[in-house]
Amino acid sequence: MTAPTAAGCAAPDQAAPLPASLDLEKETVITGLVQAESGEAVPGAYVRLLDSTGEFTAEVVTSPAGQFRFFAAPGTWTLRALSRHGNGDTAVAAARGINEVTVTVAA
Repeated sequence: MTAPTAAGCAAPDQAAPLPASLDLEKETVITGLVQAESGEAVPGAYVRLLDSTGEFTAEVVTSPAGQFRFFAAPGTWTLRALSRHGNGDTAVAAARGINEVTVTVAA
């Protein structure tokens, strides 16, 4: 069985539950929410995962509830969200397991 995908996109559905086979002692998941300064969730934002040198690694589009998810290696990452509400960056020091992050965007 394959993971559900977002319409028109090869990326997995960002709101789908984590796979049952995921071993959180070995895997690193960076997951979270993009929100406007008002606290409102931002659907359809592009979230980029940048490595510790600022190099682009991956990009996903947030779910209708503003959710995103990356499977990455442990380390220091930057999340950059680009949306109609504006843009925002958040640094994350990701460890194995689930790393929850909120990225706030502003005009």
